[in-house]
Amino acid sequence: MPIQVDHDERRKQIVDAALRVLGENGFANFSLRAVSDRLGGSVTLVTHYFSSREALLKKMLEQTLEDARAEQEELAAIEDPHDRLRAAIRYFLPIDDEAMAIERARVALSSHRNVEPSIPVHLDLIDTVMRDLVRSAIQDFIGRHRLDATVDLIRLWTSGVVLSAIERPELWTPERQTEALNHFMNLIDLPVAVA
Repeated sequence: MPIQVDHDERRKQIVDAALRVLGENGFANFSLRAVSDRLGGSVTLVTHYFSSREALLKKMLEQTLEDARAEQEELAAIEDPHDRLRAAIRYFLPIDDEAMAIERARVALSSHRNVEPSIPVHLDLIDTVMRDLVRSAIQDFIGRHRLDATVDLIRLWTSGVVLSAIERPELWTPERQTEALNHFMNLIDLPVAVA
């Protein structure tokens, strides 16, 4: 009797493995073979779903964007604007293993921005979606004239925490990241804008 395979689940497993390979090994060592090795199968396990490294990178990007859009919908359901902002900022932090893998992969791609022509396009699209996520979280706090500058501040702060956590994970534990988030929220202490 043939083995039933859930193809959507298999694609997800491949994308998850690809994120980890990219983040752990860097872009130069990112290949379909490395992903299949991580999964413990032959390269045809990967090529059955993704014909090339570019196709796999595209799916990784699509998954990142889908996750961000889903997060934006969840954030919209949070009524308290301060809680919504805290949740948005926390979403960017590599507090768990999955988030750390995603951020390591993003940093690995960033280091090859000028080498591989498709990478800047992917990274710019991700940044646009992430900025939109922050913008939607803070629009109740900030007047239009200060909105972009505040988005920049939050993205810079989260990027700094991400890089610190990648460089020194033993120091930037989930607890320390949460403590830093609490302190950051107190520092920015944004009042809700009056309509």
